[in-house]
Amino acid sequence: MITIFGLPLHPLIVHATVVIVPTAAIAVLAYVVWPRFRGWLGWGVVALAAAALLLVPLTTQSGEQLEHQLGRSALIERHAQLADSLLPWVIALLVGAIGTYLWRPGAPRLTRGAVLPRWLIGLALVVAVVAALGTLVDVVLVGHSGATAAWSGVG
Repeated sequence: MITIFGLPLHPLIVHATVVIVPTAAIAVLAYVVWPRFRGWLGWGVVALAAAALLLVPLTTQSGEQLEHQLGRSALIERHAQLADSLLPWVIALLVGAIGTYLWRPGAPRLTRGAVLPRWLIGLALVVAVVAALGTLVDVVLVGHSGATAAWSGVG
């Protein structure tokens, strides 16, 4: 098990994940619906989604290492199952972020719909919105189950 200063990596990296993943999802939603935000954030929406995609597997792998150290419990099992569902959402979030960035107004002519079909722009927007909403719901469910597993015997 990987530790930092004697602490397991999982509770440390979870904090980055809990901040970056919802921030990326909210940024993608804002990017789709708020033109002024597009100009302000630019390629940052893709960078946030990519950071989220890097963090999720690191967090789940460190969680699996911690799970083996702690032993089995129903609460930890539930948390692990929910955590496994987050990666597909974050992959779709990155795809949506890339799509909305490439096909935004003001993008180069090739990606603005001049060569690619217009339905592809609509598809990118739908993927972005659905993935962002799914990611937000899933990260809340995973986080709540993790907090329940960690704090169930306290107090």
